Amino acid sequence: MIQIVIAEDQRMVLGALGLLLNLEDDMEVVGKAGNGKEALTLVQQYEPDVCIMDIEMPEMSGLEAAEQLKGTGVKVIILTTFARTGYFQRALKAGVSAYLLKDSPSEELASSIRSVMAGRRVYAPELMDDVYSEENPLTEREKEVLELVADGKNTKEIADQLSIKAGTVRNYISTILEKLEVTNRIEAISQSKEKGWFK
Repeated sequence: MIQIVIAEDQRMVLGALGLLLNLEDDMEVVGKAGNGKEALTLVQQYEPDVCIMDIEMPEMSGLEAAEQLKGTGVKVIILTTFARTGYFQRALKAGVSAYLLKDSPSEELASSIRSVMAGRRVYAPELMDDVYSEENPLTEREKEVLELVADGKNTKEIADQLSIKAGTVRNYISTILEKLEVTNRIEAISQSKEKGWFK
């Protein structure tokens, strides 16, 4: 029997998923959580085979919880409405076994769980296309500068840290804005975060 914990902050969706999976002969939902924090507690308590998680939840997101479950032996399946490259890349780094979208047919979820239990990985096909098309256009040095900007450092602090002139930092920043096709530093940071380009 495949034991499952589900984490989903929408109560109706959580209930429906639980009912659906309990109808399968080889599956049993042992715990239901409303956020990532509760999911971690339930995983510790029940030691399930699989933990199905939404991404955007209060207190702790599904991705944060997945990162904490990495290497524990629990197979994490992300089930979300968000087909965002950044989320997907972060999920891959966290070692999730599957990344599925909520608009997939319900029977796909049960078959994905069985695939994951057989050691396979299952990713929504529309995300695979995005991953290969979304290459970070920035050089290593430009990435470094942008990460320091994101850490709240000003031009002089960045120049000191990288042992370059303040004018050079400003040049890097204007190149970054140009390459990312954004108008200011905040947009550059949020775009890079969304695409999962930050370390």
